Amino acid sequence: MNQQSKTGPLIIIGSLFFILGFITWLNGILIPYLKTACELTDFQALFVAFAFYISYTVMALPASWILKKTGFKNGMSVGLWVMAIGALVFIPAASTRIYSFFLLGLFILGTGMSILQTAVNPYITILGPIESAAKRISMMGIANKVAGAIAPLVLAYFVVQDGDDEAIKNLVNLSAIDKEVFLDGLAARVVNPYIVMAIVLSIVGLGLKFSNLPEVDSEGNDEINDANQEDKASVFSYPYLVLGVLTLFFYVGAEVIAGDTIIQYGKSLGIPMEQAKMFTTYTMVSMLVGYVLGILFIPKYISQHKALQASAVLGIVFTTLALFTNGFVSVLFIALLGFANALVWPAIWPLAIKGLGRHIKTGSAMLIMAISGGAILPLAWGKMSDVFDSQTAYFVMIPCYLVILYFSTYGYKIKKW
Repeated sequence: MNQQSKTGPLIIIGSLFFILGFITWLNGILIPYLKTACELTDFQALFVAFAFYISYTVMALPASWILKKTGFKNGMSVGLWVMAIGALVFIPAASTRIYSFFLLGLFILGTGMSILQTAVNPYITILGPIESAAKRISMMGIANKVAGAIAPLVLAYFVVQDGDDEAIKNLVNLSAIDKEVFLDGLAARVVNPYIVMAIVLSIVGLGLKFSNLPEVDSEGNDEINDANQEDKASVFSYPYLVLGVLTLFFYVGAEVIAGDTIIQYGKSLGIPMEQAKMFTTYTMVSMLVGYVLGILFIPKYISQHKALQASAVLGIVFTTLALFTNGFVSVLFIALLGFANALVWPAIWPLAIKGLGRHIKTGSAMLIMAISGGAILPLAWGKMSDVFDSQTAYFVMIPCYLVILYFSTYGYKIKKW
């Protein structure tokens, strides 16, 4: 495609990244909200992230199969419609206040998103030279994280009301009937936002199906195929892909912990919900700064793997500072992890899929499966938070950034086992 013909597809894909970001980062407010409404521990509340992100592992390979049958464009529409179904499950979940219903809705939402993610990430990677793929993904990341900054504030507008903190503190003094009435009313606040979300997702899916978004030929793309590289029989014959999947697992775990636990961490420090509800937005804003720098500097001034190395080092530094400072300062260092995380996803994708050729859809599905790091590692944070405290739990982040540092220094170069 020439530059002019790329503009329309970039705008459409950017809008899909916006939707992905909006729904993903609702979890930051859902976790403390459902912890109260369903009377959960920190560990139990983090199953919000588990149910949402584990669907990527369960459904990524089926998503790859769907895309092979439908192509990227129709597959994106299918993903949006599945997400709409997941949003509608929140209606019976809120009506019954049964936690497993909420988790089912989140799993279905994640299933639709796994189809959408498996399509949009290789699509944007192929839509131009592989060397500047991180720049394009950074552009998509801006749309994603603008949505992520807005999402918790939008949901908080509907589910957080003045006086909630005081009312929650006084729950122990209420009769069983009055307590049930309050918690039922709290759960019901989530219904209208998710109905609107289901309607919007359905309409966007329909609009996308009849749009002029072109199909791209992933298997015939010279940038992805790399004529100098041998076409191997198995996708597991590409060590840098396998290591990229492992790295992405730890990265997504770190990203989700930074974005989804920060509100609960702030509340554990005694910060009122009215102020703490902003903390996920702080994390997203710091990611936005990182994405802008990626667009400006990759690949003109810094290569993708160098940007990845810098991200890993910053992650280690900010985590250490969060662990050894106190109060709001410590919260700010968790928010700054957004800046450290910003370029990791954009840099890993092109490094991991270059040269896969006919294996690209399966390779992309494997990378999407790595999003399960966002399901498993936050549970480790939740358990450590219950056993020790929320601040000590952030020690789980250090090995995540060490794995990213290894891949950015050595792992991406390994062509043979």
